Amino acid sequence: MPRHRKPIPEARDRAQARALAWIVGLLLLAGALAPPFAAVRLSLPLWPIAKPLLFSIGFAAIVYALRAATPMAALLGLLICFILGQSPAVWSRYLPDSRPHLLIPAFVALFLLTYAATKFGRVKKEARGLSESRRGRQTSQIIANLGVAGLFAAAGQYHGCIAALAEATADTVSSEIGQATGHPARLITTGRSVPPGTDGGITLVGTAAGLAAAAVVTVIGAWHHPLWPTHGVIWLAAAAGLFFDSFLGATIERKGRLGNDLVNFTSTLLAALLASALR
Repeated sequence: MPRHRKPIPEARDRAQARALAWIVGLLLLAGALAPPFAAVRLSLPLWPIAKPLLFSIGFAAIVYALRAATPMAALLGLLICFILGQSPAVWSRYLPDSRPHLLIPAFVALFLLTYAATKFGRVKKEARGLSESRRGRQTSQIIANLGVAGLFAAAGQYHGCIAALAEATADTVSSEIGQATGHPARLITTGRSVPPGTDGGITLVGTAAGLAAAAVVTVIGAWHHPLWPTHGVIWLAAAAGLFFDSFLGATIERKGRLGNDLVNFTSTLLAALLASALR
């Protein structure tokens, strides 16, 4: 069965995805290279970044071996993982709250949860033309889902980073689980019943699974912080981003004005901004 057709014209979708990938990709590259360059200029040792760099290389290799991402997407994932791994060591001395944030464990939890959700009911999703490509996620998809987390980590905004990771997890898990179960979805704006996979359509089981997955990422990422307000604020921000994603899908995405990558990026950005503002 052919894949689900997007309402946005293909040329516009490609142009938006390409622009997003280039702009955010260059910002992420700058964020990853800034601390090592600063260390060299200040004659500081570089050995503290060796561990996150080696871990990032190994993690990207595993992701590519599992065909969870294309080669370029896995390389971009390496860059984001490296930012998440080195940022706490760079910024912790400047932050008023010295308790650690477990960004890498939260990032790994995101991968495990989304990978499992993508594999869940894959045969059914393929039959409906709703499954992800077997080649893995594309570069623009990695940027759309993880770019905000990388940028906020590079800026030392860890609450926003974890909220972005939690929202990205919730979005993927809710979509994949909802599509796999085949339960009728309802348009978030009107409540009208729509086929699974419809932009802006949500299911009860998918939404519950997504919110639970966001809670897992939140708890892991802010493990050493209090349940309230830290965990609660981050989770609520991620939940707001999840529903905002569906709202955008039901409105401007269904009208063909924005592609899914820009919708996902905007939703993770909203979650990150809310968590940072309410911390």
